[in-house]
Amino acid sequence: MNIVYKMGTGEIIEKKSRFIAHVFYIKDEDEAITYINEVKKKYWDARHNCYAYVLGNNNEIQKCSDDGEPSGTAGKPIMEVIINKTLTNCLIIVTRYFGGTLLGTGGLIRAYQAASNAGIDNSLIAQVKEGIKGTMIVDYSTIGKLQYLCAEKEAVIYSTEFADNVNICIIVEKHTYDSFIKQIADTFAGKLSFEHLENVLYISSKSGVEIL
Repeated sequence: MNIVYKMGTGEIIEKKSRFIAHVFYIKDEDEAITYINEVKKKYWDARHNCYAYVLGNNNEIQKCSDDGEPSGTAGKPIMEVIINKTLTNCLIIVTRYFGGTLLGTGGLIRAYQAASNAGIDNSLIAQVKEGIKGTMIVDYSTIGKLQYLCAEKEAVIYSTEFADNVNICIIVEKHTYDSFIKQIADTFAGKLSFEHLENVLYISSKSGVEIL
């Protein structure tokens, strides 16, 4: 699944109607409501502030609003964009300033989806991964070989503490965990152990690693 790592906005014009999309990462429904109220306050003079949001690892919570548009022409199309992009914990609000020309059912659906996609295109989306986090204690002569092995297996070095020995916190993707442990055992002849194991959800980007 994917989440909004950096929130963004997008805008389109369709037959003089202005559609402004805001894309948010949300932790819960209370946060969604807060963002919705903030956008409605900011664009108080707009004809419509339509939205949809999805919450939960399996999209357990799904809600949307047409906010006065014909039923099924705004909230549901926005929702379909979120689901098609495999986003979770995501809220998209699309504000519409009416341009004087009716767009019809099909035109509205296309416009709300186009605005939503424009907002997503201007956001930073990150993939959420299932991982196992643990620690290893190694001596200074071993750390280089372990760092190389982590890079080879795409295991993330989350933190490193230097003292008499080196305490390294590592996150391994769940589906590669068994092969990673086998490689550790083979490379270091069983002298290293991966301890304090914990299941985590995390994202990895150019700016670093974040545990959710």
